[in-house]
Amino acid sequence: MSISQESELEGMKKASEAVACALREMQNYAKAGMSTKELDDYGAKIISDYGAQSAPSLAYNFPGCTCISVNHEFCHGIPSATRILQEGDLINVDVSAELNGFWSDNGSSFVIGEDLNQHQKLIEASKQILHKAVYSIKGGVRVSFIGQIIETEAKKRGYKVIKNLTGHGIGRSLHEEPSEIANYKDRFNRTRFRKNSVVAIETFIATNSTFAETLDDGWTMVGNKGGTMAQHEHTIVVTDDIPMILTEMNGVWD
Repeated sequence: MSISQESELEGMKKASEAVACALREMQNYAKAGMSTKELDDYGAKIISDYGAQSAPSLAYNFPGCTCISVNHEFCHGIPSATRILQEGDLINVDVSAELNGFWSDNGSSFVIGEDLNQHQKLIEASKQILHKAVYSIKGGVRVSFIGQIIETEAKKRGYKVIKNLTGHGIGRSLHEEPSEIANYKDRFNRTRFRKNSVVAIETFIATNSTFAETLDDGWTMVGNKGGTMAQHEHTIVVTDDIPMILTEMNGVWD
């Protein structure tokens, strides 16, 4: 969407507060011995307390409030009462919601407890790359240029990017134009970021894979060559200068 009046900005800020708070509190709450369903239920209550609705459930009938993916799972993991978090697990939580007609999206990968399996380096790379990408966005910048930054920074650190998972426009629905903000330089994409537009910028930084494949459950995605992946995401408003980061309170960069 494109912000054209103050009421729209306020609507996006409120929706973004709901998802950012839910993500931050879910990360603080998550611990070894807990099921991913228990963590999802905790996030669902926060979203509900804001008067918001789960975006994946509302838009796609996803069987959960949030997407929770663990270790080799890259994204869209289904919360389960039988999936028990273990010390050292790499977990990704993606929280998106609708509130009063406005939609916002954010996500974060983190380690449960102690970093027993050395995932933190990948996580920090994803955070740093997202920061550089977001602060390179302004009106008139090519979408493909941001993808180039993400891929270049990933390669510098010895990582790959997932080419079939992308950021996207957002605002009045969960996915809007630009429909694909890729993590690599798509030379066929000549679109540019527009001032006042709202977009969700995501990193998909991987150890081994370059594509994500869907498992038999119809939702969960894993890497085509295995390994692990870290994802971090902010919803922002594009300006002529520094972007407005609507989900900044999620604490991804703290």
